[in-house]
Amino acid sequence: MVRFIHSSDWQLGMTRHFLAGEAQARFTQDRIDAVRTLGRLAREHRADFILVAGDVFEDNKLSGQTVARTLEAIAETRVPVVLLPGNHDPLDAASLFRSAAFRDPPENVILLDDEEPRTLKGMPDVEIVGAPWYSKQPSEDLVAALRDRLPPPGGRLRIAVAHGQIDSLSPELRPDTIALDAAEAAIREGHWHYLALGDRHSVTRVGDSGSIWYSGAPEPTDFTENRSGFALLVELARSQMPRVTELPVGRWRFVSEQRFANGPEDVDALGAWLSLLPDKARCIVRLGFEGSLNLADWSALQALLEGYREQFASLAQQRDGGLAVVPDARDLDAVALSGYAGSAWVELVEAARDADDQEARDALALFYRLARGEARR
Repeated sequence: MVRFIHSSDWQLGMTRHFLAGEAQARFTQDRIDAVRTLGRLAREHRADFILVAGDVFEDNKLSGQTVARTLEAIAETRVPVVLLPGNHDPLDAASLFRSAAFRDPPENVILLDDEEPRTLKGMPDVEIVGAPWYSKQPSEDLVAALRDRLPPPGGRLRIAVAHGQIDSLSPELRPDTIALDAAEAAIREGHWHYLALGDRHSVTRVGDSGSIWYSGAPEPTDFTENRSGFALLVELARSQMPRVTELPVGRWRFVSEQRFANGPEDVDALGAWLSLLPDKARCIVRLGFEGSLNLADWSALQALLEGYREQFASLAQQRDGGLAVVPDARDLDAVALSGYAGSAWVELVEAARDADDQEARDALALFYRLARGEARR
């Protein structure tokens, strides 16, 4: 039996447009620290090695510092770490895997830079074979091509490593799309005993064999992911279905929340919900609203969000027009405007009735808060 950690899509060096300053720096550091977490998990579960199924790096244009810090983190895992080039970091002429840092990497780094089977020290009965990306646009199904060129593994356990979208899950069929039927046939025919996949950021079991899995990304990267932030502990033995266990890795969370807002009680409820979200410094929140608020309540909502923005890594409000801002007589009485200011107020009120005019609503809310002396100084 062999026991290993299946991971993928580290995409080290990734930036997110909604993160700035120290939040982006923390995001970058935590992604590298996730490598150290994988090492700790490998040691705790007595895994023989860590397998990374593509996209170690965000792209091939990263700084030498990012590569050096990555290799340092890999060295600290103290177990063999097998790396496969993927679509973000293909093994082309500009590949980071061809950089000076990889000419003398840590002893525990094994790079799958061709389709030849590898055996690891102390494990002569287990071999690993990869299908690396040599460009960002392969012209064929790399998994099917790997199966066709490989002889049977004999008496060895064989683990195949690949990167890309599989046809049963992909809305778009391209030349490099992985055919599930062919991949499962390779399992049945003994070409390999487990297919470790990368590219999909959520943990996903593929097909019926129980031997084809996406590990997902060890740290979440977007709101669309529903099972990211994990790695897979795989226990593989001949003539048995692999035993696959999800291991939590990620510290970051992407939270998308849609709420109704029709009065002050809804604003208060949102504040209570935000206050309970843990580890705000690593939480990225996207809020959407439906309903109708007068200016007083809209102003209270904006003040609430401003107060929490510095606590969260990111706190954004969707500009989707789902929330109507409808000034009422109490709003006008509260500001008591006249003359030019009163005329400007009336114009903004009319413009803000257009559900798509977010700028008018924002301007009207600011006008209200200035007139009330509530704007931030």
